[in-house]
Amino acid sequence: MNKTELKQFLDEKVIQYNNPRFIESDPIQIPHLFTVKEDIEIAAFLTATIAWGNRKSIINNAKKMMELVGNSPYDFVLNHKPHHLDNLDVLFTELLIVPTLNTLLKHFNIFIKTITD
Repeated sequence: MNKTELKQFLDEKVIQYNNPRFIESDPIQIPHLFTVKEDIEIAAFLTATIAWGNRKSIINNAKKMMELVGNSPYDFVLNHKPHHLDNLDVLFTELLIVPTLNTLLKHFNIFIKTITD
C-alpha cells in the first residue's frame, strides 16, 4: 500500500467511525454519557475492562456497571467505603458472568484502591 492508498484508506475510516451514528452502537458511547473529565476517564477505563465479544452486551454491561457506581464513577472512586467494594463483588457476579470475572474484580478493586490511596 503506497502513501496515496493509505491516505484514502484512513480517510474512509474517519468517515466510517468519526460520526455520531457509529457511537450509538459502540461501547465508546459509555464515556460520552459524562461531562466531567474524570468521570469520562474512569467510565472509559471500566468499559475497556469488559470490552470483548458482542458490542451490544458490552454496552449493556457497561451501563449496568455505571449504575453500580451510582452513575458517578469519579465520586465513587473518591468517596466509596470498603463495604461498597464488597457489594460490587455480588453485583458483578449477577451482571457479568464471564470466565475472567475474578480477574476483572481483582483489577477493579486494585484500581479503586490505587486511585484513592
